[in-house]
Amino acid sequence: MKRIASALLLAAVPTFAQAPTAPRTGPGVQAAQDAREPEVLAKCKTPPPAPPFGGAQGRQGRGGPGGRGNQAPNPAPREYSVKEIAGVVAAGAQWKLLWEEPGNNADGLAATKDGGILIAQNDKSDVIKLDRNGKSSVVYKDTNTGGALSYNAKGQLFIAERALNPAIWQLEPKRQLLANRYKDDPFDCLGGVLNDIAADRKSGVYFTMNGLGYASPKGVVTRYGQDLRTNGIVLSRDEKTVYVTNQGTLAALDVQPDGSLTNQREFVKLEGGGGDGSTIDADGRLYVTGGAGVNVIAPDGKYLGAIPTPHNVISVAFSGADRKTLYAVSVYNNDAGRQVQIIAIPTIAKGFMR
Repeated sequence: MKRIASALLLAAVPTFAQAPTAPRTGPGVQAAQDAREPEVLAKCKTPPPAPPFGGAQGRQGRGGPGGRGNQAPNPAPREYSVKEIAGVVAAGAQWKLLWEEPGNNADGLAATKDGGILIAQNDKSDVIKLDRNGKSSVVYKDTNTGGALSYNAKGQLFIAERALNPAIWQLEPKRQLLANRYKDDPFDCLGGVLNDIAADRKSGVYFTMNGLGYASPKGVVTRYGQDLRTNGIVLSRDEKTVYVTNQGTLAALDVQPDGSLTNQREFVKLEGGGGDGSTIDADGRLYVTGGAGVNVIAPDGKYLGAIPTPHNVISVAFSGADRKTLYAVSVYNNDAGRQVQIIAIPTIAKGFMR
């Protein structure tokens, strides 16, 4: 486990003139924060729409209500008490800290078949694996600000790369580009951040970026939905429904045989607002991070309750030896800046693996 050193309190520090800060660019910098992004946007045939949450388009991680974005320092964990959710989690269950690191270096979890989890690292442009014993190792490098991961039923692994000229890449079994353009423009022209992805068994990928899109197996991108302010996304077990967060609610859309989407509707309101990373269990229940912690929703849309967390959480996935452990990316700020943790809690429910 990596530990974060406590900040030193220094008194009477002399003041010196500071050198100008170099423009931020390159791997580890999200597109909307890259110094070269204005040049790209100036060439858009279709200019990007207004940011989905107001303000600047650049956001650390996936930002927006309920998870990412700038926060006041809050290093002390809050008190929480887990109440029973029948078939999901036992009363009194506790989150355990497994791993910790500074920066925007944990997001977009994906479970591996051996009970580990993969973690996308924005700042480092790495993908690391955390095994069941909490040991970490780098499995992919040079992901160009990779920020979200998704396996499909074929075992193909995809990643959302968030740097200048955002793109969806396949990592396994072969590293190759899937999509980075919409019509005649680069993804930058969609605006916002390439947030989250859900890969289907056809080798296509649903993604959220200032709305909802689908990259077909041939890399052709189509946009769907009306008035969607999206972040997290997940497919149902049978891949007949896409669920996407929509600023305090969860929207559902029906998947057609060609991958297109129809029949947008509100599926459930999320307690505490927000809405971010999402996963699903073997019984079809949905798990969505938000202001209340991890919201749990039945397959019919009934809100079952929330699993509270010691800090805000932004991404979730089931894994472990029997897939009865829920992992989450926990985020807090201290005087040194953003800190991320991987925490885990035992569950009664078993996760669904494609």
